[in-house]
Amino acid sequence: MTTLSSRRGCACCLPTLGRRGIFGLAAGAMLAPMAARAEDGTAYDSMLLTCIDPRFITPVNAWMGTRGLTDKFSRFGIAGAAVGVVAPAFATWHTAFWDNLGASIQLHKITRVIAVAHRDCGAAAIAYGDASIATPEAETALHTRVYGEFKAEVAKRQPSLRVEGGLMALDGKIEMFA
Repeated sequence: MTTLSSRRGCACCLPTLGRRGIFGLAAGAMLAPMAARAEDGTAYDSMLLTCIDPRFITPVNAWMGTRGLTDKFSRFGIAGAAVGVVAPAFATWHTAFWDNLGASIQLHKITRVIAVAHRDCGAAAIAYGDASIATPEAETALHTRVYGEFKAEVAKRQPSLRVEGGLMALDGKIEMFA
């Protein structure tokens, strides 16, 4: 069987590609527009940092859609969202986020990071104790403080990025941080 790598010339001049060769060409043709979008950065606006809690996938995606960002963001999920990026209890995780943020800037040309935490976050309780999320007021105070630390770290490491953040309730309502 002739393959693209074994002969010079364009695909249309090759006598036989075989099933795998034809599939490879078709897959490449379908993926090429997506790769071009990712490489030139025109399709992306932001990186969304969220918690891994499956209860918030649909509400967060819906919220991003209301902001006109459907298909215009890359996503990084880590337990606790910003908690997972700045809490000393999760120090070994921090590098993974910063490396991914750098890759998203390079590949997707993002200009903003949006960190969305959520109420009733088990990772926040692990990192800061059960009392930190025992009441809505304590929870808001904790996530506001964590967001401030996160925003300061982004400003130090990637000063050209804009940073936004919020705290989402179980019903999908979100309070944005200043």
